[in-house]
Amino acid sequence: MSLDELRADIDAIDEQLRALLRQRAELAQRVGREKAQTGAAAYSPAREHSILQRARTADVGPLPPEAVMRIFTEIMSACRALEDNVRVAYLGPEYTFSHLAALQQFGGSAELVPFRSPAEVFAAAERGLAHFAVVPFENTTEGAVPATLDALVDAALEVCAELYVAVEYCLLARGELREVETVFAHPQALGQCRRWLQTSLPDAVQVPAASSANAAELAGATGQAAALGSELGAEAYGLRVVASKIQDVATNRTRFLVLGHHHAAPTGRDKTSVIFSTPHRAGALHMALGALATYAISLTMIHSWPMRHRPSEYFFFVDMEGHRESPGVGAALEAMRGQCPFIRVLGSYPAAE
Repeated sequence: MSLDELRADIDAIDEQLRALLRQRAELAQRVGREKAQTGAAAYSPAREHSILQRARTADVGPLPPEAVMRIFTEIMSACRALEDNVRVAYLGPEYTFSHLAALQQFGGSAELVPFRSPAEVFAAAERGLAHFAVVPFENTTEGAVPATLDALVDAALEVCAELYVAVEYCLLARGELREVETVFAHPQALGQCRRWLQTSLPDAVQVPAASSANAAELAGATGQAAALGSELGAEAYGLRVVASKIQDVATNRTRFLVLGHHHAAPTGRDKTSVIFSTPHRAGALHMALGALATYAISLTMIHSWPMRHRPSEYFFFVDMEGHRESPGVGAALEAMRGQCPFIRVLGSYPAAE
């Protein structure tokens, strides 16, 4: 076939795609009207997770699964916006990894609103300034985020989804690598790129910044300076990428939680997250976790941190396999209530992987 013939076939397929998109959008509008009558949220984590999982495993020839999932994310985002204007609070400013997480989960048609701290992100969703909150929870290099853990204890929100974002840091600057004398970065970014900085810029002064976006802004306004950040933020601040993928751990990534006021329905492959405390006596944690063993519930994470006003006592965060509506998880949680002076089920939601 000639180039013109190939392009003609592509044009014909594009016309079919446009017709199908129109049908999907019209159906989304009808779904929106049904949800409005029942009070259901426009964003349905279990439903969207199911669609993306089918997209991931579909045979679409040379297109990689990640590309297909991005396409479907944006289709769902645009159709969701026809149902309702979904506002999402995230830890800002723009061009941070939290911004990337919100885009990855909700797509470009959602209204993404940045806030300055995890506490403000939680408060925005609790007070109705946003429908959902996206917060960083743990990083494979730096561990759990203390501010998020503290906010989860009292939050009047429910975890309804999780996602993982690959953290690939770039060195952003106006000039050349050899000219860099100062590196601006968020403290976690400095920690995640420590070895590279010691090897490639051993004499550069490292200056903490409030965020990756703030670091890029400072680097853009300072001579012979650079910032650690994402490729997305380079162009926004008039910088260019002078070194890429400089994080010390190639598989570095951050887990984010999505919180809202509606719970996620079971999918068959779910997690349940719980925060609890134990009595201050020997064997108390063993007794609490023994309830999970009794009902053969597998843990995927456990983390402890001191209570703010009683530093000699601790909260425990656990992730377990299964949905709280399943008989096993439900019975295990009920048994834990008898062992724990404080227990809060944060939510059950589709497992991201």
